[in-house]
Amino acid sequence: MLSQLMMVFGFFALVLVSVYWVNSAVRLFDRLISDGQSVWVFLEMTALTLPNVIRLMLPVAAFVAVIYATNRMAGESELVVMQATGFSPFRLARPVLYFGLIVALLISVLAHVLVPLARTRLNMRNDEISQNISSKLLTEGTFIHPAEGLTLYIRAISATGELADMFLSDARQGATTTIYTARRAFLVKSGNTPKLVMFNGMAQNLRTEGQRLSVTRFDNFTYDIGAMIASQSARYPSLEERSTAALLAPSEQLLSETGATRANALFEGHDRFAKPLLAVASVLIAFGALLTGSFSRFGLWRQIALASGLFILLFLLSNLADKTAAANDGMVWIVYLPSLAGLGIAAALLAWSARRRRAGPAEAQVGGVPA
Repeated sequence: MLSQLMMVFGFFALVLVSVYWVNSAVRLFDRLISDGQSVWVFLEMTALTLPNVIRLMLPVAAFVAVIYATNRMAGESELVVMQATGFSPFRLARPVLYFGLIVALLISVLAHVLVPLARTRLNMRNDEISQNISSKLLTEGTFIHPAEGLTLYIRAISATGELADMFLSDARQGATTTIYTARRAFLVKSGNTPKLVMFNGMAQNLRTEGQRLSVTRFDNFTYDIGAMIASQSARYPSLEERSTAALLAPSEQLLSETGATRANALFEGHDRFAKPLLAVASVLIAFGALLTGSFSRFGLWRQIALASGLFILLFLLSNLADKTAAANDGMVWIVYLPSLAGLGIAAALLAWSARRRRAGPAEAQVGGVPA
């Protein structure tokens, strides 16, 4: 049974991760390509989002796998045969428990190791892209605002990098606004500072006081655009990038660097332990709910609906517990409550199924309905 569960789980995990990943990759593709990034940058960025996507999809894939495998075994009377040989519901649930622990181990590795590493690299690449002058400025046909008080428009960009019909408004002085227009321009590097070289244009300088306008025409003019890129302060790792040990005992330096509260840090650390346990509870609920049904030619649709409802309820409770724990560091223990509740529900379903089986011989079952 465990091998069947793992096989079906691999299939559903691949399908769900692919659908979710492709949906997010399309949006990322539009943003990166429109910013002038290469396809290789897109592939790297999407690959770095995969660990978190897999972490989110594994519990759902595990739940669906248990539903599918158990329903198929019930339809082929395999469960009936095993129950007839004396296997109790708790004994039948043992492979499902092992399966849930394997899934929990996978989620734990992702949550504690792979996701923080991927997010660190992803944030570093985002910072590099945000510092890329080309991606910030070389956008044709759109008014962009690279810094407060600056507006830039480029009608077209040729294959050689020539900027056609450029408009630049500099209102950072407050009392003075200068508008540069040029028929042609080039973006060049002078040392470490980018320069904008404009040809055949004019500069219009408007002083707010007195409403005085002066116009200067030029054949060529060099504008220092280094100030367009806001200076970036040192970036500190976010809570999602920190190690679990650091989150469970957050220091004042960590809280100061991330701007988070102690409750936020504790929640992030404990949530990495709670979510794998939630996966174990969800697969046991799925199996226990399906065991409450009898053999029927019409399948176990009522039991599947029951399992799905309990699964949704479990994650609603988890979301509620997450909000409570993130707001109050004294309530961080509540993130484990949905998992414990789920395990309790699964145990109750298995006990109910065992009780029905013991009462079964007294009532002959025909198609799931007492004779």
